[in-house]
This record gives sequence, C-alpha cells and structure tokens, in this order.
Amino acid sequence: MIKMKIKYGLGLMLLWLISAPIFAQDRLTLAEAIGTALKNNYDIKLVSNDELIAKNNVNLGNAGVLPQVSGSFSTGGSRQNTVQTQSTGTQRVTNGARSTNFGYGVGLDWTIFDGFAMFANYDRLKALSQQGELNVKGQILTTISDVFTAYYNLAKQQQLVIAADSAIDVSKLRLTIANNKLEIGRGSKLDVLAAKVDYNTDTSNYLQQRNLLGTYMVTLNQLMARDVNIRFTVDPDLSIDSQLNYTELAAQAQQLNPDLQNAVLNKRIAELNLKVVKAQRYPQVSLNTGYDINRSTTPTGFNTNFRAKGFTYGVTASINIFNGFLQRQNERNANIGISSAELSLQKTRTAINAQLATAFQNYSTYLDLVKVERGNVENAKENLDITLAKYRLGSIAPLELREAQRNAIDADSRYVETQFQAKLAEITLKELSGTLNIQ
Repeated sequence: MIKMKIKYGLGLMLLWLISAPIFAQDRLTLAEAIGTALKNNYDIKLVSNDELIAKNNVNLGNAGVLPQVSGSFSTGGSRQNTVQTQSTGTQRVTNGARSTNFGYGVGLDWTIFDGFAMFANYDRLKALSQQGELNVKGQILTTISDVFTAYYNLAKQQQLVIAADSAIDVSKLRLTIANNKLEIGRGSKLDVLAAKVDYNTDTSNYLQQRNLLGTYMVTLNQLMARDVNIRFTVDPDLSIDSQLNYTELAAQAQQLNPDLQNAVLNKRIAELNLKVVKAQRYPQVSLNTGYDINRSTTPTGFNTNFRAKGFTYGVTASINIFNGFLQRQNERNANIGISSAELSLQKTRTAINAQLATAFQNYSTYLDLVKVERGNVENAKENLDITLAKYRLGSIAPLELREAQRNAIDADSRYVETQFQAKLAEITLKELSGTLNIQ
C-alpha cells in the first residue's frame, strides 16, 4: 500500500508539473491583446491599403476638373529618287533627294463644361473614400470583437481547467481514504477500484480541458498576428455589463453601425452615378491651345526649307444627338441601381434590428441564468463539502460522494459557460451598435 501511495503521489506531482507551464506564463491583458491585434492584424492592414488608394483617388484631376497638358515631339525624313516633269515638258531628275521634318510643342486641352459630370465624379470619389474609412472601421470593429471572444473564451477555459484540476484533488482524496480503509480492514477492493476509475476519468477530463486551453491560446495568438507558440495567461474575470439598454443600443446602431453606414453610402454613390449618366445629355465644351515649332527641308519642293513657330488656340463643342437609345437605357439602369441600393439599405437595417433584438433577448436571458447558476455553484460546493465529511466518517457510500462531486463539476461548468454566453451576447450588442471598445 505504501508503494501505491508513492505511485499516486508521483502522479499528482506529474500533473502539477504539466499544468505549471500553463499558469506560470506572463499575464496578457485584454487591452494588450487588442492593441497588438490592431497593430499586426493582416485583414486590417489589407483594408487600410484599400482606404489609402480611395483617398489618393480624391483629387480634381481624377474627377476631370483640371486641364490636360501634353508635350509632343516628332522627327523624320526620307531619301528618294525623283523625276519632275514641268508644264514646259522639261524633266528634272534628282537622285538621293533627302527630305527632313522636325517638330515639337506643348498643348493644353481643358473641358470647361460636361453637364456637371466632373462635379458629380468628384463627389463620388469622396463618397468612395468615406466608404474606405467605413470598411476600415468595420474591420477594426470585427477584429476587436474576435479578440474579445477569443480572450474570454480563453478565460473560460482557464476556469474549466482549474475546475477539472479540483475534481482530481477530490478523487485523489477519495482514493486515499478508500486505500486507508482497505488497509485497516474496513473497506473493500471494489471501492478502491471504483475510486481509481473515477480518478483516471477526472485526469482524462483535465488533460482534454488543458488541450482545449492550448488550442484557444493559438487562436488568440493568430488574431494578434504573432508567434502562435507564445504561452500566456489571461484575466479570468468574466464580469458582464448588466446596464445595457435596448432603446439606446438601437439608436446607436442607426448612427454608428458600419454596415448600415455603408449601405447609406452605396445609395449616395448610386445617385451620383445617375448624375454622371444624365450629364451626357448636355453639350461638352473644351478649350485647347498650344505652342508648336516645326521645321522641314524638301530639296525637290517649291520651298527647300520651311520653318514655323507660334500659338494655336480654339474651342471645341459637341453634343450627343442620337446614340441608338443608349442614353435612355443607361439612365434606366442607373435608376434601377438606386432602387437596388435602397432595397439593400432596408434589408441591412432590418437585419441589424433583428440581430440586435435576438442578441438582447439572449443577453437578458443569460443575465438571469448567471444568477441561477451562481446559486447552484454555492449549493453544490456546500453539498460536496458535507458529503465529503460524511464519507470520511464512513456514513455514506462512495457513489453518493461521486454524485455530489459530479454535481459540483457540472454546476461549475454551467456557471462558467453561462457567464461566457452572457459576455458573448454583450459583445454582440456592442458590436452591432458600433460602441465596442476595450473599456
């Protein structure tokens, strides 16, 4: 029996050594996790690059407001054998006549009126830039929500590992008592074997919970875009903000939800597209001017050398009179685009309202369940303490102790899970309302 005690003592020491690396790591706070994710997350970096492109596109030149200035240069020549017959019948034969031409200049072309399309284009570019900002905000909000979820999932798992470890302690005590009773002749081999089975079962559960803890740790490291093998602990607190108000959340969602704001901008962009299409009904007026220098030589021509330089200027105006009814078709399609954007806006608003209502219902329900499960944990622990004391005295059977132990384990698990689900509902509500932050 002394050997058996030594064996199980070494087993407990091994479990402690296994679990020690997990809970002896540096503590990672929620603020640090979010800060690291916002700095390193690849999705945020990608959508931020798209935002920068949209911002760079907002300029008067891209909208067509500014003139276009271009330079030109040309040179060339020829070598020919020519025969020229004059009206008098005289022929002039030239072999290897070399002609050259050379010219360069600068020109300006400026569209001063295009049916106000240039202004609509500029407004559209600004709307696309705002949409880029919203996309970044939405990705940041999503990333923060993911970090929140992963962080609190890890906190929940830490508590479950501790609870599983506590269950091993109770099973070990039960096994020790069963062995002691067997040694003094008051117990049975059957009780010892049953205690061993339950001890091994609790050890297996502990190892599985510890494995999940490592998996969730990798997930959080991945969200922070850092080495996935870094080990750490998190704050085990799962306290819930119980003061959320549905009316306030709904009002905030209408103003701050990135998806809803994006849908509003899409409708605005569709309306600006219609303005650009309608602008094609108006005339287009352009100014053009330039300065050119030209020089040429033609040995066989009337003038053997020619030089010219000076300004050119003019006005060009054009109007679309008929293009096969494409103008009417394009305007109809643009109007359909506005209708689709409006439908998409209504659909998004309805979806957000539905998600908000569902999340708040879950939030309210889990707040009540947390209170219930907290009481269950206290009752189950008290029941386990009483049952364990009676088991030491030999007044109850081992099965009664195991039942009390299971009730305590289940109560702990339900309480932690209920807290986690309530926290998830809180996170969802704040994400939908656009108010999720690290406070």
